[in-house]
Amino acid sequence: MQIHFLHGTETGTAEFLCEDLQAAFGDAHDTQISSLEDVDVSALENGPLYVVVSATFGSGDVPGTGVDFYEALQKNKPDLSHIRFAVFGLGDTSFGDTYNQGSEKLMTEMLACKAEMVGERGLFDSSSPEMPEDIAIPWLTDLLTKIDG
Repeated sequence: MQIHFLHGTETGTAEFLCEDLQAAFGDAHDTQISSLEDVDVSALENGPLYVVVSATFGSGDVPGTGVDFYEALQKNKPDLSHIRFAVFGLGDTSFGDTYNQGSEKLMTEMLACKAEMVGERGLFDSSSPEMPEDIAIPWLTDLLTKIDG
C-alpha cells in the first residue's frame, strides 16, 4: 500500500512524527512525506492513503504550514471523492475547547470535499506522559489492519 504522510506544523512535531511513522511502516509500505505547504489540493491522486498529521496553533487554528492547503479546501471545494485519508491530531488538553481543532478543521474540510475518511481521527495530548509516536504507531497499525482486512 502507498501511504503519503502530510504534515501541518508550527514547531516541527508533526513533521518529526511523520518521520517516525515512515520509519515504523516504510519497510512494509511505499511511503512518502510532504509538508501541507508543498501540496496542491487539486493534485491529490487516487491510490495512496493520505495520512494527515496536524498540530493545532493558537486558538484552535490550523498550523502555519497547513493554512494554504486548508484555505484551498474551503474556497475551491475540489472534488476529492477519489482519495482516502486518515487524520492524526496533535494537541494539548490544557487548551480546553480548542484541543486538537487544527486536525478537526482539516478533517471537516476534506470530508466536505467528499474525500473518504478511513478510521477514527487519532488524537495525541501533549499534556500526557507519552510521546506522540507511542499513540500514533498503534493507531496507524490498527487502521491499516482494518483496511487490509
